[in-house]
Amino acid sequence: MPSPETAIDTTAEDASPARRAGISRQDLLAAALRLVGPHRSLSSLSLREVAREAGIAPNSFYRQFRDMDELAVALIDLAGRSLRQIIGQARRRALRASSSVIRLSVETFMEQLRADDKLLHVLLREGMVGSDAFKAAVERELTYFEDELKVDLIRLAAADGATLHEPALVSKAITRLVFAAGASAMDLPPARDPELVDQLSTMLRMILTGSRAMAAENAPR
Repeated sequence: MPSPETAIDTTAEDASPARRAGISRQDLLAAALRLVGPHRSLSSLSLREVAREAGIAPNSFYRQFRDMDELAVALIDLAGRSLRQIIGQARRRALRASSSVIRLSVETFMEQLRADDKLLHVLLREGMVGSDAFKAAVERELTYFEDELKVDLIRLAAADGATLHEPALVSKAITRLVFAAGASAMDLPPARDPELVDQLSTMLRMILTGSRAMAAENAPR
C-alpha cells in the first residue's frame, strides 16, 4: 500500500453539491484521479471539471495550482513515487522469502494496474497521449524506476556470483517492456492477467539471462 505521504483518498467526501470552504492540493489530485481512467487522459480534463468534482469554485483552484498542467505533473510525480515504493517493497519481500523477484514484481505491477486509485493509469496513459510536459514528467519517473532497478539487479547478480552486461541498459529494457505491456493490458479484461504475468515474467528472465551470458563471454580469461 502507498505510504501516508503518497496515498490519497479518491472517494468523494460528500455527495452534497454545496461547495467546500477550503481545499488542499491532495483534494484536487484526488478529484482529478476520480475523473481519469483507462480511456480518459489528464489532458482531456478541464479546470472547471476538476473544480466541480472537488466541490469548489473554479477560482479556488488557483490557491493550490497555477494551472491544469501543474496539477497533472504533480499527479504524475505522485503516481511515480507511489508505484516505485510499492514495487520496491515487493522486491524486498521476494528477497526475504527467497522467492522469484521477477514474478512477484510483475504480479505487483499488474495488481496496481487494476487498483481503484488509478495511479498507474496516469503513468501509462500520459506517457502515450499526454502533452509534451506530461510526457517529460512520465519520462522522468521512468528514469527513476530504471536507476533504482539497476542497483537491485547488480546486487541480485552479485549474490549469484554473476555480473550483468550493460546493467543500465538492462534496467531500461525491463522498465520499458513492463510499462509497454501494462499500457496494452489496460484494454484487456483482468481475466487475462495470469497469462500476461507468465509471458512477461518469461521475457524478463530472457533479458537477464542474456545479459549475464554476455557478461560471462566478455569477462577476462
